Amino acid sequence: MPALKKTVMTVLSSALLSVSVVSPAGAADKDKTDDKQPKPSGQMSTVGGDRLGEVGTQVDLGRGGPVLPKDLSARSWIVADAESGQVLASHNSHWRLPPASTLKMLFADTVLPTLQPKTLTHLVTEDELAGVGEGSSLVGVKEDYSYTVHDLWLGVFLRSGNDAVHVLSEMYGGVPETVSAMQRHAEELQALDTTVVSPDGYDAPHQVSSAYDLTLFARSGMQKADFREYAATASAEFPGEQKKGKKRATFEIQNTNRLMTGDIGVEPYKGIAGVKNGYTTHAGNTFTGIAERDGKVLLVTVMNPQSEESHAVYKEAAALLDWGFSADGKVTPVGELVPPKSAVAAKDSEPAAGAAKDGKQKAKHTAAAAAAGSNGVWTALSVVGGALVLLAAGVFLVNRRWPLPDLVRRLPRR
Repeated sequence: MPALKKTVMTVLSSALLSVSVVSPAGAADKDKTDDKQPKPSGQMSTVGGDRLGEVGTQVDLGRGGPVLPKDLSARSWIVADAESGQVLASHNSHWRLPPASTLKMLFADTVLPTLQPKTLTHLVTEDELAGVGEGSSLVGVKEDYSYTVHDLWLGVFLRSGNDAVHVLSEMYGGVPETVSAMQRHAEELQALDTTVVSPDGYDAPHQVSSAYDLTLFARSGMQKADFREYAATASAEFPGEQKKGKKRATFEIQNTNRLMTGDIGVEPYKGIAGVKNGYTTHAGNTFTGIAERDGKVLLVTVMNPQSEESHAVYKEAAALLDWGFSADGKVTPVGELVPPKSAVAAKDSEPAAGAAKDGKQKAKHTAAAAAAGSNGVWTALSVVGGALVLLAAGVFLVNRRWPLPDLVRRLPRR
């Protein structure tokens, strides 16, 4: 081959190779291990933005933006601003995967508001525990013993007790009714990747969720005071046996969220406020966490790390939280956490700005509409001067300074 022709061919080959590895805008910072990771077999949802439906890591770093943590092995993950709903980075966030006990966040967000007051007492029957799956995580609920709703929720949040879930489900109206209610609530939250089969997250055919949906569940749940309290509780006393003539015994239960309580090789994460971890054979390890630092509140979900390192799900979640806090203001969001359908409906029902009355009347009207459309859980934000921050297309703001539990306030911060 003539030398000139050979040179031209070499240059062309190099140019073609360069074109083949150039990523779409903003994707140049993708994790280089993407090609080695398992990938979704079907098309993913684009709820929250087109980028969230793309395979692989999605991140847009600005000037000075920190690179993502190395060696992330999770099949799916997401990092989002809990207040603004901006998705800072994601990886296969709409991949439908078995959720394990992180699905209990949806269970609690659905059922907890109805089972009140917390002092409500229930006598457990044998039938109520019959449907608990073999090998399930248990808190130690026993038939023919009475428990308060408060006791049972501690069992759900701290020990991920499927026995407590089944008893609460029976109190709610039965497992089938609970599953139906959870599915309806998921649809209300626009968590469309989720199919609920069991209320406890125990492996079941066709039961799936996604990192995106689990993050929606956590964000919704953290608007509820009871949910926040249980999610942030590190340890508690749980009722035990009752011997005649003696005070009923108790035993200590500890939260299995290792970013809260720590473990060998895992330090408690400073500023952590919950929310839920899980594990099953098919799901692997799953985790959704929320943490606050310097007034910024972030949500992270990690699903099924492939790393064989001990506690990989917590280590990768902590690394993503660290990244998210350091990336504040240095990344362009790649998507958003969408609002509930009722909040969108409330926004759509608002009169045009030009036709509205004065600012004070408009603020009162919009706040009432938002509360009515979302059962009072989601509220509009007000700013200095009484002006209202409206629900805008693509942006949903939650309470700017939600009251985190005292337990979390006492935790040291970085």
